[in-house]
Amino acid sequence: MTSDAASRHCGDCTLCCKVMAIEALAKPANSWCSHCDPKRGCAIYQAHPGECRAFRCLWLVNELLDEQWKPAKAKFVLTTSDDGIEVRCDPGLPDAWRREPYHAEIREWAVSGEEHDVTVVVITTGGRIILVTRERDFDLGTVGPDERIVRELEGTRVINATVVKATEPDRK
Repeated sequence: MTSDAASRHCGDCTLCCKVMAIEALAKPANSWCSHCDPKRGCAIYQAHPGECRAFRCLWLVNELLDEQWKPAKAKFVLTTSDDGIEVRCDPGLPDAWRREPYHAEIREWAVSGEEHDVTVVVITTGGRIILVTRERDFDLGTVGPDERIVRELEGTRVINATVVKATEPDRK
């Protein structure tokens, strides 16, 4: 049985305050926000930045994700990007996404994603990015802000992935 996503609240979950970067506070990803009291919440909640107010992890908004997907339990935060789903791991447990039932479901998202040109990436310690595909995981290392991921396709199946400077053309 799933709960109604509209009625969900963060409660004691504060993992986004650790894994997400907060530009307005100059807070890098994978470090606790100085205003966060883990398991209790934001000390400046009434005046927290707009990017924090606007943020909603997928567990909060997607009723198909049950309680096991709550970031405090899963040890990763699910977010979206312009081209897909991001699994942002707690740096203390960078392989949490590989545990079941998570790994199998994330792989299923990747299978479906390949058919609909949607990517599934895992962001782990130090910003390391892993592209999850139907058949394998591509460990791409750290991808900088001036870089992008290029997928080599055979039909809709990803057969290779590389990182290139954002100004480089796609490799065919």
